[in-house]
Amino acid sequence: MAGAKLLLVEDDAALAELVEFRFRAEGYEVTRTDDGDEALLLATEDVPDVVILDWMIVGTSGIEVCRRLRRDKATAHVPIVMLTARGAEDDRVRGLETGADDYVTKPFSPRELVARVNAIMRRIRPALAGQVLEVGDLTLDAAAHRATRRGQALSLGPTEFRLLRHFMEHPGRVFSRGQLLDAVWGNDSDIELRTVDVHIRRLRKAIEQAAAPDPVRTVRSAGYALEPV
Repeated sequence: MAGAKLLLVEDDAALAELVEFRFRAEGYEVTRTDDGDEALLLATEDVPDVVILDWMIVGTSGIEVCRRLRRDKATAHVPIVMLTARGAEDDRVRGLETGADDYVTKPFSPRELVARVNAIMRRIRPALAGQVLEVGDLTLDAAAHRATRRGQALSLGPTEFRLLRHFMEHPGRVFSRGQLLDAVWGNDSDIELRTVDVHIRRLRKAIEQAAAPDPVRTVRSAGYALEPV
């Protein structure tokens, strides 16, 4: 996963060194800490593409770090993998309900951990897997921050770009205004739901072309979806 930024939060130095070595070998840029408070600062200063997070760490606990990352609009949708010795079902459920995308118990196979993280990255952030997103006649290159339709460059504001990217990562799926608000603005945003409609209109205007159908579908009482056209 060349170029993807990974934040590793683990207080077992030997284990952290092994995990860091494995992920660097896969092309990840790894930042490491054993402290929950420092992890929150690092995630704020330079938002990672994925977080591997131990539950029992120095300072703020891993479960609370997970909760705060999910509340912060800048990190709300960063994939989080909990890595912990707490293997009880209740702990696994709590971790997942707090916002973790996966839950790996110790002892574990570093090879399996790498495979799990790679799978999450391909699913949630396909552009980071070296893929250019394509839905119908739309193409989006997240790394280059460029989008085109039928080969013509689109002029998109930052919010419209994030909206389009989110839609293109989930083609055909209907998202409510609240879901789009969480995905694009963050789930602690104070922005009103009707603001989503404003940016949908701006997105539609930015991607419209003569004689080309509108790929953004409005689903009455449900929300919006992006369809290949």
